[in-house]
Parts: sequence; structure tokens; C-alpha cells
Amino acid sequence: MNKTLSGLCALLLCFTTASFAEEKTFLIKFSHVVAEDTPKGQGALLFKQKVEERLAGRVQVEIYPNASLFNDSDEMQALLDDKVQMLAPSLAKFSPYTPKLQVFDLPFLFDDEEAVSRFQKSPKGRQLLSAMAQQGITGLAYWHNGMKQLAATRALQQPSDAAGLSFRIQPSPVIESQFARLGAKAVGMPFADTPNALRAGTIQGTENTWSNIHSQNYVEQLSYITETNHGSLNYMLVTNSRFWFSIPHETRTELESIIDEVTFEVNRAAEQQNQADRERLLAGGKAQLTSLDAATRDAWREAMRPVWQQFEEQIGKDVIGAAERAIRRNR
Repeated sequence: MNKTLSGLCALLLCFTTASFAEEKTFLIKFSHVVAEDTPKGQGALLFKQKVEERLAGRVQVEIYPNASLFNDSDEMQALLDDKVQMLAPSLAKFSPYTPKLQVFDLPFLFDDEEAVSRFQKSPKGRQLLSAMAQQGITGLAYWHNGMKQLAATRALQQPSDAAGLSFRIQPSPVIESQFARLGAKAVGMPFADTPNALRAGTIQGTENTWSNIHSQNYVEQLSYITETNHGSLNYMLVTNSRFWFSIPHETRTELESIIDEVTFEVNRAAEQQNQADRERLLAGGKAQLTSLDAATRDAWREAMRPVWQQFEEQIGKDVIGAAERAIRRNR
């Protein structure tokens, strides 16, 4: 009799717990460090909008842009501590958690965003979304922000032209090595601190996309922009694994569907916005553009090739090889 009663109580508790999980409203705090009018900022807002339309009462989303909650030196720890539940850091930020994602930082590896996208959609690229699973981080999607350009206080035509300058970088061993190869100093600092460092003269250059260069008004201090397209500034939309898998399957499946839709829109908008912001910067009259012909671009690539060799073992020959195969399909 006691065993029967215990079984019934356990069954009732199971049903009650399941019912509670279905009725619970899950709060997703989405923190990021850029302006709301950038591709990532717009993607976060679109995600919130779609969740409110389709999952009202089940999921609530709060957006914290412009490092208003955590800056980019603190946000990953905040995710692990479940103080935020969703981030979209640039891929360079993940090197402490997995060396494999450093493939996206290798300078002059990818020719354009289309090559990056082909690699991300390949089996190896999709596999990299799970590269931080053991650290409790689940990758949900790749969000694009465009190819990186060099902005500096003087024109950079040849690789040697960067020697002696200090460049703000995201914390990344690969990017640090990239500037060391140019004879330049790499200064790691949060994205939000860059404008003050430029005004103070602490740095004389940076690398970023057209949309970020425009939205942050870097051209006030850095009037020389070299259109290098030397790297891809992509983001990985990530979540706290424990939080993510605590969401009921049906709700989580709908969230994954929403993320797929938002990712498509973010990546399309990123290409359009970067092109538009490029034109705005050049039309403003303050930016002086340096373009690279094929021979000069090859000289930059050759100057950077030792960086590929330096990190090949860490990243993995299989990962770099898969990236190169994606690139060759367009050459």
C-alpha cells in the first residue's frame, strides 16, 4: 500500500513539474556592445519582436545594447554565470574557450563574406557551433557583420606602412600576431573604450567593418581607410547551455525556428548596410580611401601567411583545410 501511494505521489510530482515547466515564462537577457542601428543591434531587436509575436507568455526577451549591461570583457563570464542568457560576441572573443574558432581570425584567408558563409554552412563549419559545449556554451547561429577594413591616421598601402602604429584589437592571439607581423602594436581593449582611446591618441588605428566604422564615427580621428577585406567580423549567437536545455522542447524548437529566420535577415542586412555605410563614409568627404590591386593584395596575404602557419596546429589542419576548400570553390 505504501509503495503504491509513493508511486502515485511520484507520478503526481512528475506531472506537476512538467506542467510548471510549460507554464513558466523564460526570461532571455540579450546583451551586446554595439549600437542598435548595426546589423547585430537590429538582429537582437528582430529576435525580441518575433518572440513577442509567437511566444508571448512563454518567453520574454530584454535587450541591452551599447554595453549597457556588460561590456565585451565581462559578457562571457556573465553568460556562464547565467546573468545573461544570450550574447552574440565576435568570433575572436571565443579563443579562451576553443582554439578552433580562431580560423575566422586568420588574416587574408577568406576573400569575401560569401566564402565565409560557404564555410560556415559546411559540415565542419556547423560542427564548430558545438566547439564550446564542454564549457557550457551552446552556439546557435553565425551572424555576419561584414569584412574588416583598416582605419588609421595615415594611408596603409603596403604592409610596411603600418609599422610603428598602435591598433585597437579584440583580445585574440591571432589578431595580435597579425599586427606584430606588420611591425605594429596591438592594444586589446573593449569596443566601448575605443572612441576615448582614439581621442586621447592612445591608439592610431583599428580594424572593423564599414558599419562599425561609420556608427562609431571613427573617421573623425582615423581619416585613412584601407579597403583590405582582410578578415571577417562575424558573430556567434550563443546561450548558456544549462538555461537553453531547461526550456521545454516545443518552445525551444520554436526559438530555433525564430533564430533561423532572424539569422537570414541579419546576414542579408549586414551586406546591405556595410555597402551603404561605405558609401556614406566616402560621400562625407572626411575619409580617404586606399584600395588594393590584386598584386598588392597578394603582397599583404604573403606577409600574413606566417600567421596561418603559427596557429595551424592549434586550430587544426582539418579546420583550415575545410575553410580553404570553401574558398577555392569561388576562385
